[in-house]
Amino acid sequence: MQPVVYIMASRCRGTLYVGVTSNLVRRAWQHRNDALPGFTRRYGVHMLVYYELHARMLDAIRREKQLKEWRRDWKIALIESTNPAWTNLWSTIARGEDGSRLSPG
Repeated sequence: MQPVVYIMASRCRGTLYVGVTSNLVRRAWQHRNDALPGFTRRYGVHMLVYYELHARMLDAIRREKQLKEWRRDWKIALIESTNPAWTNLWSTIARGEDGSRLSPG
């Protein structure tokens, strides 16, 4: 279990979604494939554009709540501080260090 806060986007500077999970590969796969009903399916939010790892789930939940309160331009600045091109980070997280594909399950 690795607590993670993440931001998904519909496109560069598009609709944003902030979430928290203990399995980023599985959760990002669910968003990408519209596997669950809700906001990201409704608004086509499929790109993983930012994530940060936390040692404890409680810390990740606190950070998620903090980011959800942030103004949109602050979230955009946060994303662009580490991902200025708004690259979809799916391929980064979906591969192990040896380049092998990880399972979304």
